[in-house]
Amino acid sequence: MRLAETVTFGGSALDRAAQLRGDDAALVAAAKRHGAEVIALWWGKPLIEGDAEARLVRLPDNHPIFNPDMPRFFLGREDDGRLVFACDVSAWVPEGEAGQTGQGFLDDTLQRHPDLAEGQVFCELRQLLTRLNARDAELAATAKALHSWHLSHGFCAACGVQSEIAQSGWQRSCRACGTQHFPRTDPVVIMLITGGNDVLLGRSPGWPDGMYSLLAGFVEPGETLEAAVRREVKEESGIEVSEVGYLASQPWPFPTSLMIGCWGRAVTGEIEIDPVEIADALWVPREEVMAAMAGDHPVIKPARPGAIAHFLLRNWLADTLD
Repeated sequence: MRLAETVTFGGSALDRAAQLRGDDAALVAAAKRHGAEVIALWWGKPLIEGDAEARLVRLPDNHPIFNPDMPRFFLGREDDGRLVFACDVSAWVPEGEAGQTGQGFLDDTLQRHPDLAEGQVFCELRQLLTRLNARDAELAATAKALHSWHLSHGFCAACGVQSEIAQSGWQRSCRACGTQHFPRTDPVVIMLITGGNDVLLGRSPGWPDGMYSLLAGFVEPGETLEAAVRREVKEESGIEVSEVGYLASQPWPFPTSLMIGCWGRAVTGEIEIDPVEIADALWVPREEVMAAMAGDHPVIKPARPGAIAHFLLRNWLADTLD
């Protein structure tokens, strides 16, 4: 798909400079030569400024919001050589709040640290999907995914002893048994399943009223992407799928997934949902999808702009999937 990397969180060509990870002397030398900046995270929410066109706030390493004991995760190197790090400031408790605020994509709360400038706030990344430029989006997604992994993998899976951050945030090491642990990425297939002029849409329990999206599911061990597409569609909707192909992928740091966009051709039409898997599924004609995407459908609300489901549906409607 020619437009694949225009999906949110993709296509900024960030130089991740993996050869510098864990080489403190090289990082210090590069920072002195080209400069360095730090992106702050609070419970996975990046620090931003601006409204319709939001920007990641890039702070100096010695900013009062940080202290020397806070780990810095090395994210990569900008085109001019500047190094970019991320730092978690979740130990800070905003006045009047007990700690982490609302979870999930409906968290619309903003937090402002007293040591930050007016207009600089911590914002849930789902609220920023269409508001960040490509580079800021990739940096924010990488920082949030690393933060989520460290938060949930603090102990060695081999012996249970607390592990330590290594390789500039890209590894955890166990001093007790020597096991090395690396950031986890969970592969998820998301499917544009068509039958003639119709596309298969579904909704999960707990979604906002009327919100429909493409079917999706985790890839299982020992399974190809093609097999995962056919299995997930069959399990969730009862629809049989024949041909399957790849379209595009999207890092999805909620918490650590990689969404793998595929197309599939249905060979049966009768829907029989598994109520444990999804709340509803239906065939929707192209004309009704267009109305939903325009906000004019009486029942169906489209997938969230910025998500790969919205991206694939938009390109299907425009006939630009190739």
